[in-house]
This record gives sequence, structure tokens and C-alpha cells, in this order.
Amino acid sequence: MSSSQRYSTNKKRILFIVLSVLLLITAVLSILLGAVRIPLKEIFAFFTGGEISFSHANIIRYTRLPRTFACIVAGAALAVSGVIIQLVLNNPLSAPHIIGVNSGAGFAVCLCNAFLPALPSLMPLCAFGGALLAVMIVLTIAEKTGASKMTLVLAGVAVSAIFSSAIDTIISFDSNAVAGYMDFKIGSFSGVTYKRLIPAAIVIGVMLLLSLIMSNELDVLRLGKDQALSLGLNVRVYRIILLVISAALAGSVVSFCGIISFVGLVVPHIMRRFVGEESKTLLVSSMLGGAFLVTASDLISRLLFAPFELPVGILLSFIGGPFFIVLLLKQRKGRIHD
Repeated sequence: MSSSQRYSTNKKRILFIVLSVLLLITAVLSILLGAVRIPLKEIFAFFTGGEISFSHANIIRYTRLPRTFACIVAGAALAVSGVIIQLVLNNPLSAPHIIGVNSGAGFAVCLCNAFLPALPSLMPLCAFGGALLAVMIVLTIAEKTGASKMTLVLAGVAVSAIFSSAIDTIISFDSNAVAGYMDFKIGSFSGVTYKRLIPAAIVIGVMLLLSLIMSNELDVLRLGKDQALSLGLNVRVYRIILLVISAALAGSVVSFCGIISFVGLVVPHIMRRFVGEESKTLLVSSMLGGAFLVTASDLISRLLFAPFELPVGILLSFIGGPFFIVLLLKQRKGRIHD
């Protein structure tokens, strides 16, 4: 291994360590801070079986732990979903919320609330189905038209608008769907329970593992369709498989915390500046970076206007909106090529 390769490897290891430490610190603070401040010694006692007050133990067990775990899982899933979509569609402006994946999942959740309110366990499956439908529509548009990066973004906006109109139609006929859907529209981890979280977390864990296993195929796909075909890769099949993984990741997140935007756009771009384009390294760094971003944002949203709580989806939109505008400006200047 050359000195430059050793330097690059050490740089990536340092990044992984820094992200892991930041995530750990943020997770501890997420359990520690909130409307009720829990002493650090009691958190330590909770995990080691020591003395802790009954009320604080219940807050940690039923509120802080599921919420913190949900933030970590959601952040990792959305970031990896964004990496996959950007590489498969060969479009750095793509992300789950931009191409309509989140809206598709939200539409399916609204349908589930309207027609199957007694079966909340079906919500992750419904969210996945809606997300998959949206991503397949966008993939079809990309294949049929050979759309440029900007055209694909506009197609995603159109798909999102269609799903939003469908949601409004359902709500117009069934007001019972409003309460369930409004919780998802803003995006929040308030009130997340193990019952909603665990099924989605299992799906997300499997999909994250599959994305790492298929990192070599992602590396080939990012070379472009013609190059990938010349290397013997069945581009259509692997595109579909990887987009199914991406839809499952984004849809599972929507099923327990609602529509959270821009994580899948912001995190992959930031991580590329540190680790480059190699897929496996980018996936791992994005998992850690996404988990840290969402956990930190949720913590800030709880403390910023305490005792009132700002939904984390709003805060992330304030962060991601300007970021997306900068990317659009770079696209216009030709720094992100079609």
C-alpha cells in the first residue's frame, strides 16, 4: 500500500471514529435532556442495574430510549436511501423526499389510516408499498426519457404533487384519516413507541446490511449505464433491487416518525467531501452521519423553545432548504454535470 493510500485509509478511519463519538455523545444527551432533566448518574444506574427513581426509570425506558433509538435508525436509513438513489439514478440532486418517495409513503399511510385503522401493524408495509410505487414511477420516467438531472428533479416534484393531491382527496372523503396523517406530514419523534418502531427497525437493519453487501454493484452503476453493461452487470435488475432497498428504508422511516426531509440529500453530499465516491465507505459514513444529524437535530428541536417542542422535520427543512438551493445554483453553473 502506498503512502497516499495509507493516508486516505487513516483519514477515513478517523472520520468513522469522530462520527461514532459524536453520535454516542449526542445519544447520551438525548437520554439526559428534555422537559425532565435526568442526572447522568441515574442514566448510568439504569443501564447497570443500580438505584434509580421509578419515575426517571419509566421516562428513560418508555420515552427517551425509544426516541433516541428512533432518531439513530431513521437518520441512518434516510442517509443510505439518499446514497442509493443518487448512485442508481446517477443524479446528485436526488433524495427520497425530492423524487416523491416520502410523499408516496405518506399517501399509503393515509390510505391505511382511512381503510384499515384497526390494523396499525400494517403501516410499515403500506409505507413501503407507497415509497416503492413512487420510486418506480421516477425510474420509469428516467428510462423512458433519458431525463437530465434537472428534469428528473422536476419529475419528482410532479410525482410528489400527485401523491399530495391523492392524500387531500382521501381526507376530503374521510376525515378520520386526517389525525393519523397530520402526525406524519410534519415529521416528529414525539410519542414513538416500541410497537411502531421495532418492526420498522428490523426491516431497516436488513436493508442496511443488503446495501453494504451490494456496494460493489453500486460502484459499477455509478460508472454509468453503458460502462456497467460493458462490465457484464444487468443494469435494470440491479437498479430495481437497489431502488427497492431504498424505498424500504425511506418507507420504514415514514411508518414510525412521518415525513422527514433533506437528510438523504445533505448527508451523502457532506460525506463525499471526506471519503470520496467509493460506495461502501460512503454508505458507512452516511449511516453514522445521518444518525448523528437526526439525533442532534431532534435534541435541538426539544431544547430550542423548551418547554415547547419544535417538530424535528421543520428544523431539518430549515437546514436542508438552503443546502438544496446551493446545489441548484451549482447545477446552473455547470459544477454538477448533466
